[in-house]
Amino acid sequence: MIERIALTLGRCLLGLYFLVPGLSKITGYGATLAYMELHNVPFSDLLLPITIVLQVGGGLALLSGFRIRDTALMLAGLTIAINIGMHDFWNTYPEVSSDRETQNFVKNLAIFAGLLVLSSVNSLPQFRISRS
Repeated sequence: MIERIALTLGRCLLGLYFLVPGLSKITGYGATLAYMELHNVPFSDLLLPITIVLQVGGGLALLSGFRIRDTALMLAGLTIAINIGMHDFWNTYPEVSSDRETQNFVKNLAIFAGLLVLSSVNSLPQFRISRS
């Protein structure tokens, strides 16, 4: 019982972790696009809407328990792509703190790890989650 509660709470918190930033990218679209361009992310004008859809849709999917394994793996891939493209602490940019980017990079590795765990836990019989 406690495992199910912990798993559900963790899944929902991971869902919120993607939903809230995805929504903030809509309201702060111009600033997010400028930040991506500052980091020399190729095709920023194409990748930003895709990122928003994946973050909002993936966040909602995790919150609702829909296709948890697939969603967690998709968000894990997105997290690594964002880490490499946006939190590249090994490069220097004007008015961007290398220490902050390092912190975000490491934090995202932890999120990546949590998503990998979530994607595998659902396949274990004692932790099987009902799917909507």
